[in-house]
Amino acid sequence: MHATTTAGDPVTGPWILVAMVSALVVTAIATPMAGRLALALDVVDRPNDRKVNRRSGIPLLGGLSIALGCFVGFGVALLLVEEGGEFATRVEAILMGGALMLSLGAVDDRWGLGAIPKLVVQIVAAAVAISAGFQIDHISHPFSHVTWYFPNWVMWLVTTLWIVVVTNSVNLIDGLDGLCTGVSAIIAATLTLIAWSVGLPFGVVTGTVLVGALLGFLPFNFPPARIFVGDTGALFIGYCLSLLALETYSRATLITFIIPLLALAVPLIDTGLSVLRRLRRREHILKADRLHIHHRLLSEYEGSHRQAVLSLYFLTGCFCIIAVSFTRLQGNAALVFLIVIALLTLRILRNLGFFEVEDDEVGAPALQAADGGAPREGEAQ
Repeated sequence: MHATTTAGDPVTGPWILVAMVSALVVTAIATPMAGRLALALDVVDRPNDRKVNRRSGIPLLGGLSIALGCFVGFGVALLLVEEGGEFATRVEAILMGGALMLSLGAVDDRWGLGAIPKLVVQIVAAAVAISAGFQIDHISHPFSHVTWYFPNWVMWLVTTLWIVVVTNSVNLIDGLDGLCTGVSAIIAATLTLIAWSVGLPFGVVTGTVLVGALLGFLPFNFPPARIFVGDTGALFIGYCLSLLALETYSRATLITFIIPLLALAVPLIDTGLSVLRRLRRREHILKADRLHIHHRLLSEYEGSHRQAVLSLYFLTGCFCIIAVSFTRLQGNAALVFLIVIALLTLRILRNLGFFEVEDDEVGAPALQAADGGAPREGEAQ
């Protein structure tokens, strides 16, 4: 594997692996310390009727160890390139924006915040990323290759919307032990592969570092979890994934922009269905319920937490394989493939009853079955 940074310095495979392993080791070492810190500060999960977790006192600050691993991994990567340049600027942006998301999540985990304060901080973090060059500033026709450039205000609006939606989508799937961590690792690995295939070194470095940190945390978080990522981790992970997806979008056509959407399909579909469901029930779109995909799977598997999580890993992997396959298609073949995938996905969702307006009780049997079992990760929304 070989790519060249904007600054002109090579970033070769072995050195990228050093950054990844550094992130993994630091995260694995820091996770028990993050757990002890959370217990000392009383930042722990408190079960309620909206959460799957039935066991109190599970520490919530696991995201701090993931972020520390990423920061160290990025530091190792920065040693490989010239000081300054676009590469360093983008690393600084992801560190600054990520720190904002970490702070937001930590405060929310400890005291709880309303939707408006969260949104404001997320918009500020998005502005940091946009200023560093993470932008959706144009779109190209997939057949004629005619390019349309967005006015500056449209670029800001669309890019901010993307970052906020992806960030919160990842936060929404943080409902079962190991779910957010494992699904995000699969997505990050897929986006890294896509970035490598099209020669985007920053995407490769960002992805490998994030995958390393997530893998370092997963053994502590896989069911039965000893520590949760909390909003601290879910918001940070979602932010990093949104920027990594934007990197793979770079100089994209309308068709190739579908690739990061496919990779992120599971959290985005879950978020879209949640909004649709609440609108049809004439409820506030931020109202929590027990009708998310993971709730339904938990009910389907009669409370078997591990089966539900592994099923969502498998589903995410399928979409990610499709996303990678999509990079090899062009023109009419890509369009036909996309239509087929969309129709199949809609059919599966309809067969599983995801478009039905139901009472908020689908998860109740699973929750009751889980009461005496393994810990369950609390859900954000």
